[in-house]
Amino acid sequence: MTRAGKGRQMKPLAEMSEREYFACVGQRPGMFVGKSSFHMLAAFLTGYDQNAIRHGGHGLAGWREWLVARRSRDCNHAWPGQVLHIALPGGWDTYWDLPPEDEEHAIKSSRG
Repeated sequence: MTRAGKGRQMKPLAEMSEREYFACVGQRPGMFVGKSSFHMLAAFLTGYDQNAIRHGGHGLAGWREWLVARRSRDCNHAWPGQVLHIALPGGWDTYWDLPPEDEEHAIKSSRG
């Protein structure tokens, strides 16, 4: 088990619900992707989604639609673009090289 902060033990990943698992990933993305960056987190979640679908799970089904509803506007972007629209309503130059403060805000916005 890993420390969950403030003296609590984190539940083993295999015993977590999907909601608990994604909350854990969102709170400590660097633990799952090595470097805490939005595009690394997006790649991790896309891989999770595709693996779940491949093995009969739901993956991230409905998440893009939830993001569109949260933003109250649709566009042709996949879910990472929807998150960036929410996090950075003024736009962004490149998805691959966000300034550190934009990275942090995008990661926080992906948590809901």
